[in-house]
Amino acid sequence: MKPKVKRERFTNVWDALESGPAVANMTMRSDLLIALQRQISAWKITQAEAARRLAITQPRLNDLLRGRIAKFSLDMLVNLAERAELHVRLRIDRAA
Repeated sequence: MKPKVKRERFTNVWDALESGPAVANMTMRSDLLIALQRQISAWKITQAEAARRLAITQPRLNDLLRGRIAKFSLDMLVNLAERAELHVRLRIDRAA
């Protein structure tokens, strides 16, 4: 008889990889990156025009659209969200 493997569930991939303050930072960065990708897609404009709207270069926009999260700080993503007319709020909950 095979031993039972305990399966763990995580709210996101960052919780599965590590714990601590880095998880919160990566979670916020990934949430912002996804929201920006969706907003840019909804604009239905060229990458060149989207880059102009966000005041970044087209290669930088390409990094964003390809999900290269390591190339963006939380601060930069918040700034881009503001330029994309997205409202960003921080929600703080007690740890479980």
